[in-house]
Amino acid sequence: MPNSSRSLQTQPTERFPTLTLHPNREKSVRNRHPWIFSGAIAHWPQELEDGGLATVSAANGERLGYAYVNRRCSIAARMVAFGDTDPYTAIRQNLTHAVAFRRKHFDPAQTNAVRLVNGEGDMLPGLIVDQYADVLVMQISTLGMERLKPFVLETLVELTQPRAIYEKSDIAARYEEGLTDFAGLIYGRDFGPLVVTEYGLRFHVDIKHGQKTGLFLDQREMRALVERLCTGRRVLNGFAYTGGFSLYAHRGRAQRVVSVDSSGSALKLAQSNHALNGFSVTDDDFVEADMFTYLRRLEAAAFDFIILDPPALARKREDVLRAGRAYKDLNRLAIAKVAPGGLVLTSSCSHFVDEKLFGQIVFQAACEAGRQVRIIHRHRQAFDHPVNVFHPEGSYLKSLLLSVD
Repeated sequence: MPNSSRSLQTQPTERFPTLTLHPNREKSVRNRHPWIFSGAIAHWPQELEDGGLATVSAANGERLGYAYVNRRCSIAARMVAFGDTDPYTAIRQNLTHAVAFRRKHFDPAQTNAVRLVNGEGDMLPGLIVDQYADVLVMQISTLGMERLKPFVLETLVELTQPRAIYEKSDIAARYEEGLTDFAGLIYGRDFGPLVVTEYGLRFHVDIKHGQKTGLFLDQREMRALVERLCTGRRVLNGFAYTGGFSLYAHRGRAQRVVSVDSSGSALKLAQSNHALNGFSVTDDDFVEADMFTYLRRLEAAAFDFIILDPPALARKREDVLRAGRAYKDLNRLAIAKVAPGGLVLTSSCSHFVDEKLFGQIVFQAACEAGRQVRIIHRHRQAFDHPVNVFHPEGSYLKSLLLSVD
């Protein structure tokens, strides 16, 4: 077991420096929102280091809870405990509850690739943990959680007894926090290629070199929805990556499935996933191409079901205008080209493109395509990606299922 600078039996009597808020700026914390912006802070204790834990106090001296801090960020403090609960006790409790919740809702014989910890959704800001069979993948985005890593690691090992834990912290948010990218084995023995199960389908997972932590777990429920809707349809899976939607379409008895992605290596993994599940495919079913270009050249009505699941096109707020134009172009092409009576499943994982804006973009795309379009389904959130009701900002993935006449 990894060494930790903290015992799991941390005593709640430990004293932390006190961070004091301006008068009338404590409402969001009272409402259990985990973020505190720099403008709300009246007093920084001199001894408090960036990344350290602090008691959070209202202007009248009332203790509101505990947070880790970073002066260099606009979100200067993130709550890890509310009220009088010791921060280490709260972190341990939240990790325990997160693991127990997944065990309750997922049968590992059917699905053994799940998100164990979903950041603020599990009241653990700055921490993502995904489980692939007996290997955990950890992603840390904040300096405060980086400082807490030894304690978190020790607790995760105790709760899950994994074969290995691999850290894949390579996201842009780390730069604002003063952190550099890190990827490597942090617990256990090295591992080779993994095969996991999702609703009975099998997937090769490349944790070390694949996108995100290896598999897009957040689209699991939408993949299952596709399976129920594609019988007899000609399906185009755009931005196919390793073929998740394509596998479900095949199991749903689609007439044909074409997977398009700009990454040749991803498509090779998609082909191996089809072979792994015994689906008969040809090389023509996998197309290495830019999806925008592919749609522009596509013959109208060639497909009855088009799936669009692009990577985030707006990675920062300044990208929203450019991303909006790209999303509109992409959806306009798909709506214009899908066969009459066909379906378009369109998604955005861009945090800065919210649900309202995404709906407006799809509306504009439908207007320009000149087709009759109806929304028949919205994104179904998987149980392992909970959104904290006190932190609606945690909802980032949007999907609309469109019927096009």
